[in-house]
Amino acid sequence: MALNLAQKKAIVAEISDVAQKSVAVVTADYRGLSANEMAELRKQARDQKVFIRIVRNTLAKRALKGTDFECIEDTLVGPTILAFCDDAPSAAARLIRDYAKKSDKLNVVSLAVGQNKYSAEQLEAVASLPTKDEAISKLLSAMQAPIAKFVRTVAAPHGKLVRTLAAVKDAKGA
Repeated sequence: MALNLAQKKAIVAEISDVAQKSVAVVTADYRGLSANEMAELRKQARDQKVFIRIVRNTLAKRALKGTDFECIEDTLVGPTILAFCDDAPSAAARLIRDYAKKSDKLNVVSLAVGQNKYSAEQLEAVASLPTKDEAISKLLSAMQAPIAKFVRTVAAPHGKLVRTLAAVKDAKGA
């Protein structure tokens, strides 16, 4: 389908705006995916708040100029899907990784977090990063552990005294 200049400018503006707000992008070759598979991938992306767009490489290169993701410009070759995430750097990587496990037709080309470009082999490392909520909960549990141990240590002598008195009472009662 041929696009006129106004449509091309709108696509470039949309991708550029999304790229400015995003913290990570994953590019993948989607050659061979059926329409139903693409619809399923898009549905999963909406559920996980990942912005997915298939756009011509020339338009994508223009849109990524001046953004943190300008470094992936050389990987935009062939049919490419762009997956942006604005919340957690691992969200798009996790989505593409999980879908690529189900479908061998989706091949990761590259990913970028901030201004750093990574190869497809490093997708697993980025995808395994915790989400913001997971990281906060791990931090809070690490901060709470010493306090909880301190409380148990302070309460232990009192508990031991109560158990000893209860044992003495039971022994005298029998």
